[in-house]
Amino acid sequence: MSPFHHLSSNVSENQDRELGLLRWALVIVFVWIGGMKFTAYEAAGIAPLIKFSPIMSWLHQIFGVQGASNFVGTMELVTASALMVGARKRVFSIIGAAMSSATFATTLTFMISTPGVFEPTAGGFPALSAMPGQFLLKDVVLLAASLVLLFNALFPRK
Repeated sequence: MSPFHHLSSNVSENQDRELGLLRWALVIVFVWIGGMKFTAYEAAGIAPLIKFSPIMSWLHQIFGVQGASNFVGTMELVTASALMVGARKRVFSIIGAAMSSATFATTLTFMISTPGVFEPTAGGFPALSAMPGQFLLKDVVLLAASLVLLFNALFPRK
């Protein structure tokens, strides 16, 4: 038996419906938001987030605003695909959940790098602006869901 046999085995969410809820909710988020990245509206919306990000600003320099958004959208659709296949194959569950975790960990760094996250008229930190502050805060929950799937795929319950 291969030492990597466990990677091709079924994932335990076949028995745990709650994990399936997390997976398919993330798939919906990635398909919907990833698909929107190919529109000019969404590209303009995420441009300031990418522009001020020390992690992602290179995307604008190489691809321009729409190209950067297309790149991000493609990665989000690949993540959705891996999560879908990951419902049956553990290796794809690991890949999809790791990509999802990396996505939301990255977007949470925008809370630090993007101007206007904290609302100065409400006293600044910790008061969040509606946009982009509260918009970004939801990614805490999405990161937690991604990590639950990742830990489940890496360390399945027997």
